[in-house]
Amino acid sequence: MEAVLKTRGLVSLPPNPRSRLFNPSQGLKHRILSLKPQALPGFPLSSNGFHRFSGSISKPGGIYQKNRSFHVCKAEAAAAAEGQPLFAEPEKPKFLGIEAVTLKKIIPLGLMFFCILFNYTILRDTKDVLVVTAKGSSAEIIPFLKTWVNLPMAIGFMLLYTKLANVMTKQALFYSVIVPFIAFFGAFGFVLYPLSSYIHPEALADKLLGMLGPRFLGPLAIMRIWSFCLFYVMAELWGSVVVSVLFWGFANQITTVEEAKKFYPLFGLGANVALIFSGRTVKYFSNMRKSLGPGVDGWAISLKAMMSIVVVMGLAICGLYWWVNTFVPLPSRSKKKKEKPKMGTMESLKFLVSSRYIRDLATLVVAYGISINLVEVTWKSKLKAQFPSPNEYSSFMGDFSTATGIATFTMMLLSQYVFDKYGWGVAAKITPTVLLVTGVAFFSLILFGDPLLPTLAKFGVTPLLAAVYVGAMQNIFSKSAKYSLFDPCKEMAYIPLDEDTKVKGKAAIDVVCNPLGKSGGALIQQFMILTFGSLANSTPYLGGILMVIVLAWLAAAKSLDSQFTALRQEEELEKELERAAVKIPVVAQDESGNGSLASDLTLKPAAGDSPGKSS
Repeated sequence: MEAVLKTRGLVSLPPNPRSRLFNPSQGLKHRILSLKPQALPGFPLSSNGFHRFSGSISKPGGIYQKNRSFHVCKAEAAAAAEGQPLFAEPEKPKFLGIEAVTLKKIIPLGLMFFCILFNYTILRDTKDVLVVTAKGSSAEIIPFLKTWVNLPMAIGFMLLYTKLANVMTKQALFYSVIVPFIAFFGAFGFVLYPLSSYIHPEALADKLLGMLGPRFLGPLAIMRIWSFCLFYVMAELWGSVVVSVLFWGFANQITTVEEAKKFYPLFGLGANVALIFSGRTVKYFSNMRKSLGPGVDGWAISLKAMMSIVVVMGLAICGLYWWVNTFVPLPSRSKKKKEKPKMGTMESLKFLVSSRYIRDLATLVVAYGISINLVEVTWKSKLKAQFPSPNEYSSFMGDFSTATGIATFTMMLLSQYVFDKYGWGVAAKITPTVLLVTGVAFFSLILFGDPLLPTLAKFGVTPLLAAVYVGAMQNIFSKSAKYSLFDPCKEMAYIPLDEDTKVKGKAAIDVVCNPLGKSGGALIQQFMILTFGSLANSTPYLGGILMVIVLAWLAAAKSLDSQFTALRQEEELEKELERAAVKIPVVAQDESGNGSLASDLTLKPAAGDSPGKSS
């Protein structure tokens, strides 16, 4: 069955048409001036697109003949019907199937991301070495440092960044933020660290420690090694500010949605390549001390070399940013701004409590932050006991970073298979399961190491070294599972929600749950240290708390899986109903002879495919 499309329907000509005859095979001048055009057969409208239409237009003495039929190809008719140009724009130059303009954006962005994360790995490993192995300090300083120094400085930076964003251009803001980081890390390696013995108030810290007792070792160590703590905070801010704010803000600014879908996942793989290379770099410079003579501060030389690399990479980031802004055309954006929900802390808490779905999702985020913090700090205290030298500690962290990069890269390649084969629920439970199993093994080695001593001795391993290796495996597998499975699961959980719940729920979790997860573990450890005197004495209780939190995490993941599956099924059902209710509009002719869209699906047969009569 076919329907006939009249010329006064969707594609119609005016009553007194000018000389316009679309024939792609002839030039424009020839089509207009031709006095004896050949009549072409008419064609009906097929159900799958425009094939032909009949026309009857008369103009005495003109070039049009009565009962003429005009040939219009299917693609042109469809384009005309949709208001698109009849002739396609010339194809843009491509390389390996990708437009050259896109490559001019993606390649510099990939290099920027590599440099940023290369620096971040070096800074992350170095900051732990400085604050954990320093004289008069230990891993117990980390919870206090995160809560009372890192958090206030992060809040202060964001307030300052917000004010600067209102008065500066985007390029000036980028340079104003990243250049102080580069300058500080260069100055630390060549000025602050060599002068640390002169600028640190060690005598005052010793005096206060004698008065207050060993349980205040952590808070007093912040004052004792204040320049190292400042380095720690700046390294933490590099991860949150330069990676999250500067890089991703710039990437979202210059890429389209289609480019982002295609290339953003590749940035994740490139990040782990940077992790592998930077881990090898830390390992190399940490082993420099072996080739130095006696009496030489090998760690100072290693630190200068690594900070020099950080400065060079930082300058490369600035150069790449300048090149993209200078030579790459930026995509045009709609100037219409969407109103974003601004929720205060109390409003966010109320919203979390009111929705079971959001409450379960918030439990996942908070539980991860607390769990990884509880194990990581305890592991770093054992790591210092096994590797007291800064170079040895840094060398081990270099191997750790490389192993984390390899594991995460592999997990990212396997994550698609996990999602396709087992679904969201299994993928969401892998991270807490890994953390629970490795966490139990880690705390068991610490608490019950003596009975295992004969067994471990057969393998030439002490309980302390075994705990260090198991703790490293725990961190490696937990972080790789987090990056490859936990983060995608968390973002996927928002998809089936309605728009209002999706936006407000994400805002609530960003305001409340992320900070709570990051600082929750630190607050628990501070309470334990001040109550039981040291981190070692708190280990049994920390292990128990870890188990309770991970079990709550698994319960929330199971609950969320059932809700997520139900919402997905409901969404699919709605899509099926929408597809079933879709009606194909057909051009009909009303009494006045004008074309209109018919609401029914009935198609009129083209009797003999004969041309329509003149109106």
